[in-house]
Amino acid sequence: MGDYVPLNPGREEAEASSKEGRRAGGTRVASLDVFRGLSIALMIFVDYAGSVLPFVAHAPWAGVRLADFVMPFFLFIAGISVSIAYKNKSKKLQLTWKAMQKAVKLFIVGILLQGGYFHGINSLTFGVDIQKIRLFGILQRIAIGYIVAALCEIWFSSNRTMNFERGMFKEYQYQWIIVVLLSGIYLGLLYGLYVPDWQFETQEISLNSSLPSSYTIETVKCEVRGDLGPACNVAGMIDRNALGIKHLHKTPVYRHLKECMTPKDGNGVNTYPSWCQAPFDPEGILSSLTAAVSCIFGLHFGHILILLEDHKDRLTKWLLFSLSVFTLGLFLAFIGVPLNKSLYTISYMLLTTGVAGFVFCALYILVDIYGYRCPTFVFEWMGRHSLCIFVLVASNIVVIALQGFYWRTPKNNIVHWITSLVR
Repeated sequence: MGDYVPLNPGREEAEASSKEGRRAGGTRVASLDVFRGLSIALMIFVDYAGSVLPFVAHAPWAGVRLADFVMPFFLFIAGISVSIAYKNKSKKLQLTWKAMQKAVKLFIVGILLQGGYFHGINSLTFGVDIQKIRLFGILQRIAIGYIVAALCEIWFSSNRTMNFERGMFKEYQYQWIIVVLLSGIYLGLLYGLYVPDWQFETQEISLNSSLPSSYTIETVKCEVRGDLGPACNVAGMIDRNALGIKHLHKTPVYRHLKECMTPKDGNGVNTYPSWCQAPFDPEGILSSLTAAVSCIFGLHFGHILILLEDHKDRLTKWLLFSLSVFTLGLFLAFIGVPLNKSLYTISYMLLTTGVAGFVFCALYILVDIYGYRCPTFVFEWMGRHSLCIFVLVASNIVVIALQGFYWRTPKNNIVHWITSLVR
């Protein structure tokens, strides 16, 4: 993912950008590939280690853990790649068509991988009910961020050399207007829309296989405005109405909240709130607005990379920008705007973008300035083949293949043995 779909526009643009060069000397910026590969490795690590090491898994709701940096890193890298791929904007309509095609392809791949077609580690099943297929996910979010950043770069920037005396904001003022507009729409909807009571259906699976499963209707009491909790936020309401509740993520991370893990009472009745069993998509519609802003921030890192040749000048502007957005994110969190990945809040977006900028600067110094390629060659290789790794490893395709080889009975396979040991 980077110079290749899904985190970059594609092969043709990647080859062009590689030939044009990303440094004054015309060589490739290896740190971008390393960063991409590091993000893929981090995603795989938190996915498989999260159940054993809860402190690295996604925060159940408010807060930031290691896993919560993965998506912002991907979006940030996507923005840098877009600025490189669309450096030459002479054929705007042709580039727009290509960008739209790539975004649609990526979105479809995301549905295929995360819509339920492939079984999980503990479920030897295949196929998906179209009425329940998940419509949004990781690759879909990257596709949305990519197309927004690509259109900003194609239509709201020029081919001329940037005048840094005017400042980055004046030079790319229309792109920053898009940032303000997206953030304003997000905040207006998040805090302004009224969330009524809502219902969802739960299924009680019978222990007797001969008896049909029973269904119950659960009601969630809301009637609020501006609530940022898991039950009554606007993001969930928009997704339930626009996508349909059956097309959302079935096992949201907020199920790990303390109130959702309350044991049954003396009569065997669950005592947790009804919303704990409701679907919720952390990559939904509303939060995609601020996720796209993360891509645009990466876009401006790319502008500095392309238009400045001196390492010191690049690092100075990158670090100042990273420190600014990181500090602003911390300030917003301090005054009460929660750091929340599921809602992709403004504070979370700013803080994680700042961290992404710091990490990229560190890798740029290590790899591209001092030339430490050997210690990072594995990450660099992963970065150049990130889509394949995502499909084969992060989406359980390799796991599915391994489960196909068993001894005598299907459960006697290496994946089942490993998961049994770590439970």
